[in-house]
Amino acid sequence: MNIYSWNVNGIRAIQKKGFVEWVLKEDPDILCVQETKAQIEQLEEKLTQIDGYKSYFFSAEKKGYSGVAVYTKIEPLNIRNMDIKEFDFEGRYMELEYKDFNLINCYFPNSQSEGKRLDYKLRFNTAIMKRCNELVDLGKNIILCGDLNVAHREIDLTNPKKNEKNPGYLPEERDWMTKFLECGYIDTFRYLQPEETKYSWWSYRFKSREKNIGWRIDYHIVNESFVNNIEDAVILNDVMGSDHCPVVLRVSVE
Repeated sequence: MNIYSWNVNGIRAIQKKGFVEWVLKEDPDILCVQETKAQIEQLEEKLTQIDGYKSYFFSAEKKGYSGVAVYTKIEPLNIRNMDIKEFDFEGRYMELEYKDFNLINCYFPNSQSEGKRLDYKLRFNTAIMKRCNELVDLGKNIILCGDLNVAHREIDLTNPKKNEKNPGYLPEERDWMTKFLECGYIDTFRYLQPEETKYSWWSYRFKSREKNIGWRIDYHIVNESFVNNIEDAVILNDVMGSDHCPVVLRVSVE
């Protein structure tokens, strides 16, 4: 099974860049999308009813902001949000229950300049960890995917020393990521590629993508007992259309 994740930075904008055609060509089993920046009533039918897929959208209450969506060939058993108003208000979380795992598609907050939203982000992070732990304690496997808005280690961004005071690489954010993984979770790409330098996001400024000055902030994370189901974790950094590129997790399930 191929599970894709992509921060599209505006689903209406990326539609004009061949998004639907890319989905049909790439043929993911499940595609998780972040930062849709749209209410479902603003979308064309072509975007909500891609041939062969069920689609589910959860938007922020504020128009043109945040939002997540899932396109799936396999109908989920259940779908839920976070049930925490301050996070659901911004359309940041969608959880789909399947037979073999619970899939969490999420768009983590940006801590912003000078850490203006760091407290909000850390509250979100805490809620994510709590939910993952609840599921694992119930005997469920989890696949957490999306834009986590953090580069965990020096290998995960081009200029770590210059970015130590910048959002996405603040000590508090990296410390939380370390704590989360130490609680029994696996960063699948880094697990399979411990020394590979590859990025999933590039600033639109300074020709950053052309120069490959980037950050790896998009992830698939699984619980440790699911690790033997991992077949591959890939970053599709040649796919254009957003300031992020898609990331893919291939897993074996019954």
